[in-house]
Amino acid sequence: MFKERGAIMPSNRKQHAAKAAISRRFFLAAGSAALSAISLTSNMEGQMTQAKTEPWGGILNGRVAVVTGAARGIGRAAAAALAQSGAHVVGIDICAVVDPRSGVEPATRAELDQTGEMVRSAGVQWRSFVLDQRDLPALRIAAEKMNAELGHIDILFANAGIQAFRPLLQMEDPDWHIQIDVNLTGTANALRAFAPYMVQQKHGRIIMTTSTQGRHGTLNGSAYSASKWGIIGLMKSAAMELGPHGVTVNCLVPGLIDTPLTRHEERYVQALQVAGREPTGDKALDEEAARKVLQSKSILGVPWIDPSEMSPVVVFLASDAARMISGATYDVTGGDSANNV
Repeated sequence: MFKERGAIMPSNRKQHAAKAAISRRFFLAAGSAALSAISLTSNMEGQMTQAKTEPWGGILNGRVAVVTGAARGIGRAAAAALAQSGAHVVGIDICAVVDPRSGVEPATRAELDQTGEMVRSAGVQWRSFVLDQRDLPALRIAAEKMNAELGHIDILFANAGIQAFRPLLQMEDPDWHIQIDVNLTGTANALRAFAPYMVQQKHGRIIMTTSTQGRHGTLNGSAYSASKWGIIGLMKSAAMELGPHGVTVNCLVPGLIDTPLTRHEERYVQALQVAGREPTGDKALDEEAARKVLQSKSILGVPWIDPSEMSPVVVFLASDAARMISGATYDVTGGDSANNV
C-alpha cells in the first residue's frame, strides 16, 4: 500500500481546506509559468499543431489515477501527464478488435506497455489491465484489486471509446449497439466500478471523454453522436448524485484529435462527404483532401489536434484546484466549439 495519500479523509477537513486554498493559489501564481512552459511546434504551413506542456509541479502527488483507453492517443497523453504531476497510474485498455467493420487499427498490448514505460519514467507506480469496459464484473474486479493493493482510488479518467460511420437507415443492429455499448454503457460501467471507493473515502475526481460530435450532429455518425451526447447526460446526473460525497464529475470535450480513431480512410471519406466532395478511394489523396477541408473549417487552422493538448484539462480537473467544478464540460476543439449549441 502506498504511504502517500492523495485523498482527504473527513477527519482532515480543515487541513484539506487549507491545502485546497494553497493549491488554488498555486494555479493562479503558476498560471503564467505553466503557459510559458508550453512550446509550440508548427507544420510546414506555419499552423500550430502541438503543445508540449511541462508537468505542474507534483500537484497530484500520491494520488491514484485510473485511465481507460490508456494504450495510445488521449489516454496515453493523459496518463503521462498525470504521472508527471505525481499520480500513480492504472491503465486499462481492451487491446483488441472491438468492431471488425471499423477501419480503425486496434490498440495493442505492446502500446499499453509503452504507456507504462512513460508513466514509470516519471518515478511513479504503474499497473495495467487488459479488459473490455463492457464487462462490468471485470472492471469491478480490477477496482477491488487496485483499491486493496494501492490503498485508495482518487481519479478516474473514463476515456475509452470507438467510432464508426453508417447511414442511419442502412445500419444493422451491431452498427448501433457496439458504439452505444462501448462508449456510453462502458463509460457508465467504469464509473460504477470505481466511484464507490471514492464515495467511501469522501473524495474523488471523475473526468469522462465525450466529443464535440456529442454537441452537434454528425453525418452518418448518429450512433457515435448519440453515445457522446449520452455521456454528457451521464456526467451531469452523476455529478448530482456523487457531489454530496465529495466527488466531482466533469467532461472533457475533444475536437478532432490526431489519433488512429480519426486518421483512417473511413474518417477521411466522411470529412469529404460533409464538404460535398467525392472521395477518390486513394488513401493518400483522400487524406490530403480531408486535411485541407478540415483546416479550412477550423477557426484555429488545425485539421487534427495533438492528444497532448487534452492533458492540461485532465490534470486540472483531477486536482484540488477544481474542487468547486462539477457537472461541467470543458471543450478543447481548436475552435469547433463555436459551432455547437
